[in-house]
Order: sequence, then structure tokens, then C-alpha cells
Amino acid sequence: MKGFTLIELVVTLAILGLLASMAAPLVSLSMQRGKEQALQTALQSMREAIDAYHQAAIEGRITVSADTNGYPKSLDELVKGVSDLKDPNGKKKLYFLRRIPRDPMSQLAGNTPPEETWGLRSYQSPPDEPQPGDDVYDVYSLSEKQGMNGLPYRQW
Repeated sequence: MKGFTLIELVVTLAILGLLASMAAPLVSLSMQRGKEQALQTALQSMREAIDAYHQAAIEGRITVSADTNGYPKSLDELVKGVSDLKDPNGKKKLYFLRRIPRDPMSQLAGNTPPEETWGLRSYQSPPDEPQPGDDVYDVYSLSEKQGMNGLPYRQW
């Protein structure tokens, strides 16, 4: 007699179903960790670019008006670049970011520009209630969800 009985097939399917149900949470957890790592990397690179822009303003390498504090007016300014005042020919530009990363935790549609997926905090804004303003002092995620570390993504 060759082949499998109905009971053998049902038992095999039950075991496969049990294994699949055990693996699903691990896959979900792994995907969540990947998104959180991407968020940390994006925040770090944008904050470093903002700090580099401010440092260039302090060093006199970019034009800053007297009534500003030396932070970029928008995230886009970090990508488009600004003229380097130390260049004798006046042709060199300083670039701080290659592109603005998209917030991996954003619930906005995929056709939303990446710079609109982030919350912006101006220099004048208090840290506990970030508000946009005339400049970009810091960035944060607009997501209302909590990370695996227990902190809301907005506070990262």
C-alpha cells in the first residue's frame, strides 16, 4: 500500500500550521526592529546635518543674517546646499545631506514628500512642546506609536 492516509495528512498540516503560527510573531518583531533602526539612523543623520550647518554658520562659511541663530530655514536647504564663503571663486557649495530620508514610522501616503513626514522644532520652541518656526533646530517623528523600548517615537 503506497501513499498517505487522511489522518497522516491532517496531522502533518496541523504541525505545519502550528510552526507557522509560532514564526509569525518573530517575523513581525524583526520587521519592527528594522523600522526602528531605520528611524534611529534617519534621525541621527538629519541631526548631524543640522549641527554641521550650524557649525558652518558659526565658522562664517555661510551667509547668516544678524537676526537669525544660524540654523537652516528648512530641511531642503541641507540638500540643495549653500554657497561657501571661504571659496575664493564663490562657486563652491556646502552640502549637508544627500537626500531627506522618509520617516519609516510615518502613516502618510507614499507620494507625500519625505520632508513632510517629519515634525520640525524651531530654536525658539520649547523641547516638551516642539513647534515649527523660522528655522529647523531639531526633527522628530510624527508617529503616535510607541517603540519597543516603551518610549513614543516622537520622543526619540
